[in-house]
Order: sequence, then structure tokens, then C-alpha cells
Amino acid sequence: MRRGDAVPLYHQIFLALRDEILSGTRAYGSTVPTEHQLSERFGVSRITARRALDELSDMGLVERRRRIGTRVIHRARPAAIDADIDQTVESLLAFGRDTAVRVLAFGAVPADPGVAEALGIDPQMEVLRAVRVRYKDGEPLGRIVSYTPLRFADVLTETALTTAPLLELLLRSGARIGSGSQTISALSADPELVEALALEPRAAVLRVERHVQDDAGTPLLLTIADYRADRYRISVDLSASGGRR
Repeated sequence: MRRGDAVPLYHQIFLALRDEILSGTRAYGSTVPTEHQLSERFGVSRITARRALDELSDMGLVERRRRIGTRVIHRARPAAIDADIDQTVESLLAFGRDTAVRVLAFGAVPADPGVAEALGIDPQMEVLRAVRVRYKDGEPLGRIVSYTPLRFADVLTETALTTAPLLELLLRSGARIGSGSQTISALSADPELVEALALEPRAAVLRVERHVQDDAGTPLLLTIADYRADRYRISVDLSASGGRR
């Protein structure tokens, strides 16, 4: 603690706890030290410790409940991992070629706000939506819902999607993949996924949401894929940046 500093002691404690929460060191749902514990840790009065906790609560980082204590309610964003887009595209193409596919639905639909934002268009503009199930060794592996701009309607047809991966069809049309991002999360299968993937009710699935842009930064594709947790895994090779070891 920097006593005599222009920053009040309670705010210094708040800043220390805030940084722990925002960095994920103090995770969502974890308990925060009590006023008594904070007063001992920082050598301040309980009134000062209480003001720090109040400031965390006012910021929406913690929830304070009598006789239960204070817990973290902020979910820290996971750190991004850089990957080579060319290697990622090659992996996706190989995955598509090594699995069989069944198209459940295909056609033009109005874009909801989330899809519109991902594709850089106005809500309710039409986009191409494809719903597919991929199979490995005759067993369902994942359901993939993809959205692409309507300008690819000539190359993206229901028949074409049964013969080649969607990314390969985009490349055939002249699109150039420039960048992308993906978010991986876990969830329980809803009734539609249970039926599509032959799962037990509320079985665990792995969701991969992927955004792809061309070399000019124009959105090309939004994919939301749900994979069976017992049949699918993701491996990432990591290395130190700048050659550090």
C-alpha cells in the first residue's frame, strides 16, 4: 500500500482486486476476501476494506450477500491465441474431405442481428444458411450451421455442399481467405442437437464459432458448429513468439 499517496487506500485495494478479477486470476464464482481478511492483508481498517468491496460491487464485478459473503460475478475474456490462417484453412479442408456430410436444410433466410453483425450487413437482409451433419465412420460427429453472403448463391448449392467442404467452394469462387477468428465453448445439447447427433439428453457438446474474412477484411462466413464431446477434440500447437524459449 502506498500510504500518503494521492490515491485513497480503499481505491488502491479496489484496483488490486479489480485487476485480479479482470485478468481471471480471481475467477467467476470464486469468493472474495472478507472485510476482516482485507483489513489484515492490507493493514487498513474494516471501513476502508468495506469501501473497496462496495466499489467492486458498484462496478458490477462482485455480488455481496449478507451471511454468504462476496463472490465474483464477472467472467474474464479468455486470452486470444494467434494461429496461422493458412494452416487453419488446410486443417478445415482436410477435415471436410475426411468426413461425410448430410445437408439438413439449405436456403436464403433473413439475417438476425447477430448474423448481420458478423457478416457486416443490415439485419433482415437475406443470407445463405446451410445446416449440415458431418459423419465419421458412419457415426454423427457434429452439426454445422453456416451463414454466407447471398453473392455466393451461384457456387453454394445444396448439391455442391454434399460434394465439397464449404470453404473449398468459396475458394473455387475466387474468394481469398485473409483472416479469421474462432471461439470454443462447452454447452449441453438441446433437443434438436440430441436428435441430430444421436446424443443422450443434455449431453455435453463442444461449440466452435468461426468468423472468416477475405484478404480485404470483408466477412465471408459465419459458422457455428456443435460437436460431440466424446468424438471430437481440438489440438493447437503452441510456440513462443519472437523465437523465445
